[in-house]
This record gives sequence, C-alpha cells and structure tokens, in this order.
Amino acid sequence: MTSNTYIEFKKQRELGDVLTDTFAFLRTQFKTFFNVFFKIVGPYLLVMLISLSLYMYYVGDQFNFLVESSDNGSNAVLIAGIILLYVFSIITVYIMSQSVVLHYIKSYTTGRGTIDFETIKSEVHASFWRFFGLVLLVGICVGAGLMFCLVPGIYLWVPLSLSFSIMVFDKKEIGDAFSTSFSLVKDEWWITFATLLVVGIIVTVASYAFAMPTAIYGWAKMGIFSGEMDAESMMDGFRDPIYILLNLLGTLAQFLLNIISLVAGALIYFNLNERKNFTGTYERIQNLGQTPEN
Repeated sequence: MTSNTYIEFKKQRELGDVLTDTFAFLRTQFKTFFNVFFKIVGPYLLVMLISLSLYMYYVGDQFNFLVESSDNGSNAVLIAGIILLYVFSIITVYIMSQSVVLHYIKSYTTGRGTIDFETIKSEVHASFWRFFGLVLLVGICVGAGLMFCLVPGIYLWVPLSLSFSIMVFDKKEIGDAFSTSFSLVKDEWWITFATLLVVGIIVTVASYAFAMPTAIYGWAKMGIFSGEMDAESMMDGFRDPIYILLNLLGTLAQFLLNIISLVAGALIYFNLNERKNFTGTYERIQNLGQTPEN
C-alpha cells in the first residue's frame, strides 16, 4: 500500500529541496526505518559500543599502571586486542549503516512508499564485501588526495561520496560505480560540493551538541571549573561509569546523525541522475494511464 506521504526521490532538486526532503523522509519514515535499521545493524552496533566501553575502562586502568608500576605488558596486549575489535566493529557498523540506508531507499522507491524487510536484509548481507571494497578504494583515494594540500582530496570526495548510491541504485560493480561517479558529477561539481558541505555542517554541529555533556562532565571531574586539577582524578575519570555512559550515548548519536548525510547523498544522486538521464521522468511517462491491473 502506497503511503500518502510518499516522497519522490527520482526528480530534480535544488539545495534547499535536498535538505527539506531529507528531513521529511526521516520524519515520515522514522518508526519504520529505525525498526529496520536496528534489526539489521543493532547487533554490530552493540559490539562496537561494548568494545568502546572496554577500551575506555582499560585505558584508564593502563594510566594507573603507568603511575604505579612499570610492568604493564599484559595490559598492553589486552588493550591492543580491544582496539582491534573496536576498529573492526566501527568499519562494520559504518558499512552496514550505509548499506541499510541505501537498500531501504531502494525498496522504498520500488514499492512507492512500501518496503520489504526481508529483501533489504538479504541485499545488505549479500553486498557487504562489495561495500567493503568500495569503502577501501574510496578511503585510499580520498586519503591520498588529502595528503596533497587537501584540494585533491576534497575534489575526489565529492564524486566518490556518490559512488555507493550508484552501486546500489544502478546495480554497478565497484569499478563501474567508481568511474561513473565522475561522469555523474561532471558540470555539477560545485553545487554538489555546496550541498554536501551544508549537510556536513549541520551534522557536525548536531554531533558537537551531543558530545558537549561528555566534555562538560569530563572537565568537572578533572577540576577545571574549580581550578583544582588533580592528575589522579583525570585518570580515574576514564573508568567513571557515568563518563563511559555519556561517551557511549554521544558515539551512538553521532553514528545515527550520519544517517542524515546518507539520505541526503541518495537525494543528490537522484537529482544528478535525473538532470542527466531523466530516469524518473521516463518512468512517470510510461506509467501514465496505467491502472493497478495493468
């Protein structure tokens, strides 16, 4: 059944329309989307948060060992293992989050407002390694570009950020999605950059807002506000359950806020694709006069 609040992705949009429709989509799909999101990504997200809490606790414990003892080799091995688990879980959560968002939108557009959970779940799991490969390729290219006076990295970031949408919606392989992203953004680089920049600023500001309680609590524990800084309190602060909990909530909020960027990226892709290929226009023309029986 098609929703009365269905948002058409396959159409041209200006910068303001991208922002408006991003939040409109998340607002109207909030319950359904996050139900799907947490069912698929939730277990990996839980592992990431647990590994982060272990890392914070044992890093604080390691600081105490540095002060009290020079024999901390066993703790160093444990922390290294926790760090590896944390890094791997971050990468997995990032890939799964991006895949769920894009495959959800794909199901949403195909069903004209309805979604198929089983299809989304199977496609997310089936495409994991393709997403991993593209994330690795994009990360290397943008990272290398940023090393050369930032400008090449920024230039590459704009088209390559859309390569994931191309891979999902156009059913391209990694190499094709990578190369197609440059032709898609050709002659539209500046407006694409401006849109991504505005969305990035919004998400960054919101992320800082969620990080502030943790920072304020940490400053209070260190005695900054009272002017009586205590090194022991600074080290114990890492193992403070409240400090760890605030960090976990802040990290979770930042990952969820990144969904805004992913939805906006999909809208930017459809906008550019419509400007160049008129895919949505052709579909609407073909559907004119058709009835459900047709």
